[in-house]
Amino acid sequence: MIPLEDLHVYKIALEIGEQVYEISSKWDIFNKKNLGDQYLRAADSIALNISEGYGRYHYKENKNFCWYARGSLFETKTANQKAFNRKLINEKEYETILNKLKECHLLLNSYIKSIGNPGKNAQ
Repeated sequence: MIPLEDLHVYKIALEIGEQVYEISSKWDIFNKKNLGDQYLRAADSIALNISEGYGRYHYKENKNFCWYARGSLFETKTANQKAFNRKLINEKEYETILNKLKECHLLLNSYIKSIGNPGKNAQ
């Protein structure tokens, strides 16, 4: 089994959370409270759910937590769009995070398919 820290999907998910933190931590208190907190919780939840599932005993539990991570990924995508619409992030920040989310989405789908299937390479 590949160590958690070596899973590419986990590494990308960590990067997303750190990028969202870096951006949203600079917002004024109104925007931090209203969108920033949710944006950051959703972004952090991607990696947190991947790691929680990885630590579970049974592969079915691992898959369930990866489905939660996928839901958090979509929530982060929506928050990213809202932040851009509200001019809280610029186009470059929006595109950078969106591209990371797209990459993570593909990797997460592959990882989910590989869980519990011997011979499949996990991402």
